[in-house]
Amino acid sequence: MFEAIYQTFEDPEGGVALSARLKAFREELLRRHLTGFVVPRADQQQNEYVAPSEERLAWLTAFTGSAGLAIVLRDQAAVFVDGRYTLQAAQQVDTTAWTVESLIDPPPEAWLAARLGPGDRLGYDPWLHTGASVEKLAAVCAAGGAELVAVDSNPVDAIWTERPQPPLGPVTLHPLSLAGESEADKLGRIRAEIARLRIGALVLSDSHAVAWTFNIRGADVAHTPLPLSYALIPQDGRPTLFIDGRKLTNQVRDHLEASAEVAEPDMLAPRLREFAGRGAAIGLDTATAADALGRLIGDAGGKAVRGSDPVALLKAVKNSAEIAGSRAAHVRDGAALARFLAFIDREAGGGNLTEIDAVEALETFRRDTGALKDVSFPTISGTGPNGAIVHYRVTRKNNRRIAPGDLLLIDSGAQYEDGTTDVTRTIAVGTPTREMRDRFTRVLRGHLAIARAVFPDGSSGAQLDSLARQFLWQAGLDFEHGTGHGVGSYLSVHEGPARISKIGTTPLKRGMILSNEPGYYKTGGYGIRIENLELVVAAEIDGAEKPMNRFEALTLAPIDRALIDAATMTADEIAWLDAYHVRVRDTLRAVLDDATRQWLDAATRPLRA
Repeated sequence: MFEAIYQTFEDPEGGVALSARLKAFREELLRRHLTGFVVPRADQQQNEYVAPSEERLAWLTAFTGSAGLAIVLRDQAAVFVDGRYTLQAAQQVDTTAWTVESLIDPPPEAWLAARLGPGDRLGYDPWLHTGASVEKLAAVCAAGGAELVAVDSNPVDAIWTERPQPPLGPVTLHPLSLAGESEADKLGRIRAEIARLRIGALVLSDSHAVAWTFNIRGADVAHTPLPLSYALIPQDGRPTLFIDGRKLTNQVRDHLEASAEVAEPDMLAPRLREFAGRGAAIGLDTATAADALGRLIGDAGGKAVRGSDPVALLKAVKNSAEIAGSRAAHVRDGAALARFLAFIDREAGGGNLTEIDAVEALETFRRDTGALKDVSFPTISGTGPNGAIVHYRVTRKNNRRIAPGDLLLIDSGAQYEDGTTDVTRTIAVGTPTREMRDRFTRVLRGHLAIARAVFPDGSSGAQLDSLARQFLWQAGLDFEHGTGHGVGSYLSVHEGPARISKIGTTPLKRGMILSNEPGYYKTGGYGIRIENLELVVAAEIDGAEKPMNRFEALTLAPIDRALIDAATMTADEIAWLDAYHVRVRDTLRAVLDDATRQWLDAATRPLRA
C-alpha cells in the first residue's frame, strides 16, 4: 500500500566488520610517515548532505551521522560527535577499536593535546577543512611540538578501492516566479556587499549560495536540490561559475552565460591564482571555504579575507515570492500530514504498524500531492526508546513495532519547488502516562513561548532560546540541541546564519524562516519534540517605541491533545493553541477527503472542550 522511494532502510556496514579498513588506513599513514590523520565528515564545501563519494567518515568508521570527526593515531582512534549522535555512534562503531568522544566540550583538540608529542606528524586534507579548523589543529600541534601536514591526496581514497564516482546531477532553472529576484539584481546586491567589505572579489564556496545567486537547482546530493559548484564574483567584471559542464543542457548553459562565464571546476585554482597574483583581497566564507583556497590565494600573492559569506544573510531573508511559495507548500504539506496523522490514529493502536510503516505512509501521502521533489531529510520515526535518539535512523534491523503505550516521534520534511518544509509531531499511541503528559506539556509550553514571543527588531536567537527551555528547567530537565534553525527556499532544510540557540548571535530579520522545536528525551524510554516552521514578521503594537517582530506559524498540523495537561497551562497559552487549531482546520478542510475532515475536526477541538 505504501512505499518510500526517497530513503532506504538498509543497515550500513558497521562494527567489527570494518576493522580491516582501520588496519589498512594505519598502514597507509605509516607509508606516508604520518603519526595520525584527521577525517572529518565533510566534502569540499562543508555540505550537510554529501555525495556517496565523499562519505569517508562513514566508510572508515561506520558512523553515519551528519556531523562528526575521526582521528586515527598509531595506537588509538576516536570518533567525535555532538549530543545528537552520542547514542547512535556508540551503536554503530566498533568500540573495541574506536572510542566515542565529544565534538564540542571538550573538543577534539583537547584529546589531541593529551596524545601528541615532539616529532609527531598529524596529517589533514586541506580541501576538507576550513581555515578556522586548521588553525585550531595547528595550535595544538605547535603546543605539543608536533607538525601539522597538509597532504596532496587523501589517504582514505588510497585504500577505498570501490569509491563511487563524483555525482553528475542535472541542473535546472529555478523560475523567477518562485525565486522572486533575477540573477542580475542579486549580483548587484552582492557587489554592494563586496564594496562594503572593501575586497576585490568574493568566492562563493557554498553551493547553496551559488544556487541562490544564479537561480539554479541541482541533484548532486540527497534531499537538497544542490548543484555542486563554485563562483568567483569580482567587484568589476563578469562573474565566473565553476561547474561540471556535463550537468548543463544547452538551455541552462545559455541562460547562465547571460549572467556569467561558465567554466569547469578545475579552472577555479588557476583563476584564483591569476586574480590573487595582482595582489587582490579575495573574500572567503569562514564556514565553508576550504583551507586549500586560502593557502592557494596566499601562495599566489593575494590576501585571503575570511568572514561571513554575505550571500548567506541575503539568502536567509525571503522575498514576497519565496514567502508566498512557502505558505502554499505548507498548505499542501499540511494536507498530507493530516492524512498521515489520521491514518496513525486509526491504525497504530492495534500494534500492527512499525516505524518503517509510518515513514512509508507519510512519504506516500506527500507523493500523492503530485508536487513532491524529495524528502528534505530522512524521516525520523522513533517509537518508545528509539524516540529518545535525537537523530534516530530506522533500519530494517532496528525497526520497532509501534505498541500501545508508546510515544511515536515523527520528524519529517518535504522539498517542493515552491518551498521546503520541516515538522515534528509526537503522538500518543493508546493512553500516555502522567509523566509523558507532564513532559509533553512542558515542551509544548516552551514551543508556545517561542511562537507567541514579541521581540525588538534585531534580537538574536540566543536571546529567545531560554524561552523554549524555561518550563523544562523548572523540573531540572533540558534538551541537548538548538531550539531552531533557518530553512531555505527549495534549498537546505538547515540554513544559516540565523538560528534559535544558545550560540545564535545573528539578528533575526523579517522574512527569515526558522524552526521552533524544543524537545525532551528520556534515554531508554521515549522522546518528545514539537516543531513548526515560523516566519519572522512585523508585530503591530500600539505605542511601540521601536520596531517589533513576532513569528507567524507556517506549519499546519494538529498537536496531539491526548498528551496535553491543560490544567498546567495559562489561559493565554490555551487561547493561542485553540486559535492555531482553528487556523489549521479552516485552512485544510477544503483540500481533504471527508474521512480526514472528520478526523481533523476532532483533532482540533478546543482544548477544554
